[in-house]
Amino acid sequence: MIAVLAGGVGAARFLDGLVRVVDPREVTAVVNTGDDLVLHGLSISPDLDTVSYTLAGLVNPSTGWGRDGESFAAMDALEQLGAPAWFRLGDRDLGTHLYRTGRLAAGARLHEVTAELARAWGVQTRVLPMSDDPVRTRLELADGGEEVEFQEYFVHRRHGVAVRRVRFAGAEASRPAPGVLDALAAADCVVVAPSNPVVSIGPILAVPGIAPLLAQRRDRVVAVSPIVAGQAVKGPAARLLVELGGQSSALGVARHLAHVAGTLVVDLADAALAPEIEQVGVRCAIAATMMHTSEIAAELARATLAAVQARPTAGGA
Repeated sequence: MIAVLAGGVGAARFLDGLVRVVDPREVTAVVNTGDDLVLHGLSISPDLDTVSYTLAGLVNPSTGWGRDGESFAAMDALEQLGAPAWFRLGDRDLGTHLYRTGRLAAGARLHEVTAELARAWGVQTRVLPMSDDPVRTRLELADGGEEVEFQEYFVHRRHGVAVRRVRFAGAEASRPAPGVLDALAAADCVVVAPSNPVVSIGPILAVPGIAPLLAQRRDRVVAVSPIVAGQAVKGPAARLLVELGGQSSALGVARHLAHVAGTLVVDLADAALAPEIEQVGVRCAIAATMMHTSEIAAELARATLAAVQARPTAGGA
């Protein structure tokens, strides 16, 4: 079995490649919910939906998120009424949020609702939220110290403002969703997908019990760097690493994840960094990581699994 820590478009594309090379029923995706929000009275889980839409073949291929063939009549009507419209929700997407909101209000837990949605869409991979409890990523801005929720920073302000600090509100009191710790403990390999290490992987690791378990199994944990040649493949990962005192490079990713990941897969463009990555106690593997096509994503998945299989365990070769 393979477990994948996932958040955002990069993780969804990696998972799409992974299920092309292994049985999708042998994969469990543990997905970030720190991005979740309530908007227009609806419970919205962007990363859970991006992963599920992608695995179901429903995602918008041009954006990597949202539904393919989407329309926005409801959002246009809301905007006409003066409601906030900076977070665009398509009509089909609204159906997902309406279902989730209704089921949660009826007493269902998030992992149950997520499984129901995945089943309805024909997703064979097990998709789990990191927690059923609310954990919210909040960012303290460098200019003035204002603290904002993730979607305010990422979508409304287009991650164009400097950040001083990131915290995961509610994490200390949260528990892993049912099945998460079991999946991570039983997995032959745990992959940290090419997601933003600060705001996509960070919230997952902040849930009590997850990081210590991975630290115990770090020889079987492999991360894929979302930074290539010093730049983020997508989103604000590079600038967040720097703003929080790290380094915008594959080496910076290695340092950030070294406590849980024993191996890091880096792009061909970063092959020269391999000796420095090894010096921080992280084995380095090299592969093409820019997932422009499903075929490249599948090859990256193969290389990632091979990197763990080639690593000696703590008990010997």
